[in-house]
Amino acid sequence: MRGFFRPIPICCLTLAVGSLWMGRLLDSLADGDPTTHAAASDAPEQPPAPQKAVIVGAGISGLSAALELGRAGAEVTVVDMSSVFGGHAVMSQGGVSVVDTPLQHESGINDSPDLAYADFIGWGEDADAAWVRDYVDHSRAEIYDWLTYLGVRFEEVLTAPGNSVDRFHQPVGRGIGLVTPIYRACLQQDNVRFVWNAQATKLLSKNDRVTGVEVRLLRLGETARLEADDVVLATGGFQSNLDMVREFWPQEVTFPERILAGSGRNSVGDGHRLAQRAGGHLVNMDHQWNYFTGIPDPRQPDSQRGLSAANMFGILVNPQGRRFANLHNWAKDVMPPMLRQKRVTVWWIFDEASKPEFVVSGSDWGDFKKVQRLILDNPDLVKKADTLEALADKSGLPAGNLRATVDRYNQLVEQGLDEDFHRFGPDQTEYNNTASPKIATPPFYAMQSWPLTRKSMGGVAIDRECRVVDRHGQPVPGLYAVGELTGLAGINGKAALEGTFLGPCIMTGRVAARSIMGVAAPQQRDVLPHVDLTETEQCADCHDLETMLEDPREGFWHFELAHRKVQERELNCLQCHAELAPYQEEQHHINPLALTETCIRCHAAEE
Repeated sequence: MRGFFRPIPICCLTLAVGSLWMGRLLDSLADGDPTTHAAASDAPEQPPAPQKAVIVGAGISGLSAALELGRAGAEVTVVDMSSVFGGHAVMSQGGVSVVDTPLQHESGINDSPDLAYADFIGWGEDADAAWVRDYVDHSRAEIYDWLTYLGVRFEEVLTAPGNSVDRFHQPVGRGIGLVTPIYRACLQQDNVRFVWNAQATKLLSKNDRVTGVEVRLLRLGETARLEADDVVLATGGFQSNLDMVREFWPQEVTFPERILAGSGRNSVGDGHRLAQRAGGHLVNMDHQWNYFTGIPDPRQPDSQRGLSAANMFGILVNPQGRRFANLHNWAKDVMPPMLRQKRVTVWWIFDEASKPEFVVSGSDWGDFKKVQRLILDNPDLVKKADTLEALADKSGLPAGNLRATVDRYNQLVEQGLDEDFHRFGPDQTEYNNTASPKIATPPFYAMQSWPLTRKSMGGVAIDRECRVVDRHGQPVPGLYAVGELTGLAGINGKAALEGTFLGPCIMTGRVAARSIMGVAAPQQRDVLPHVDLTETEQCADCHDLETMLEDPREGFWHFELAHRKVQERELNCLQCHAELAPYQEEQHHINPLALTETCIRCHAAEE
């Protein structure tokens, strides 16, 4: 799985909200405008009140819905249990699976919706065909164009198991580089407000229609009622609730003795319970996409939290020291035989030459020095020895088996054909053909890993408009669900192509918003014109950068230095100045706050 790769170091963003401001905001939301109204006979005709929506969850699906609703004129309140935006998406690898994009074209990749549809249906086994069709047909406009317009930068397209062609689009800055532009665009909407540190505890209803949310203010210990015309649940999955994971574990395999939680800290099933109490139905809850790459988080050694860590240039062996699966076919190939083992654990074996390829998934693990210090140099997590026999002794693996396994693997690498598990070979359609060096350079390394919960691919049942439905398929009035809470609309079925989690979150968020507002999907180039990464014609109509940089000017040293780098890298103006689009003359000025976020494009801090 090529979701593991070396990223660009990034900065973290945090946002905290004071209790006083929160209280005032909630008072205004609950009580409405306190202005005294004139007598009806004297009052001028008032415009209709804007549609009011409450979104529960400020992850990528909730933010996508909030931005779409805000731009359509709705009054939007987003509540979240955290004091920061982005949910688990901010901490993720950030890749999205998108079909037939300009970046693919530039890379010589020929993709098409029909090809992608065949991949999704074939790999997912029981994926929802209608949602898959929508996704592959519209991911270019709904996801790639939309994100690029907001300022997301995609740096490369990578391989992921199950795809006929490369379509895993990696953004600069991993998850935070993907989510931050959406959040910043929400902040630029005066009609989109955020209430942090607030847990939704109850859905309000009247005449069988959901009419709002009751929230508990975690810092104040108080409750508040947020009235709305519609409520969107965007609370994520349930994979950090290990009791719930066990409850819905697939019946065909035994629940492992040890399993680590690797989803978002608030992915505990709150939204599922809220939807159920309102009459919503749960479907495919045993469709859980878990990894074999779990190691205990060294920052929380006494918890059940885990990290997803791997070296795809090494090999994977079972407790008997034998290869048992092609790790490059990822969880679909590895998890079934791993879960059938008496001891449900595996070991990664690699050497000094491939050590730099060791990666930890997540936007906060982009610095290899941090990985080295906290994981590779941690003897509780990674064993190290100058010989394979000594490594086996430290790891508790049979030394003879491990030596025979590595010798056999090196022989297969030398002949260029993996006869045992088809990891590499001459046929590009049948073999992975990547990351196949010999394991021969001491010291040697062994890292034990366990099952790691990751994504919920079943959840709250929705219709094609993202309305929550009951067990009879009838919508629950006023209630919508998006993102991982819905099992990603069934787009993945039982198995995921990778990059197919964040993309469906964005799409379902936008679909729900348009459903609430009663509008059709926009003609993308009319509403959100795509700007190619190598072109700046729109800005160049008024700003001739070549002329501005022709002669040095006093007081412009930083402007000139920065914009020469823009020219060298062929960046688009909106990648640093996303707040200037769409063009509105009265608002067309640089936002200093927004500009601070562009510093990392030149100044990439490292630990």
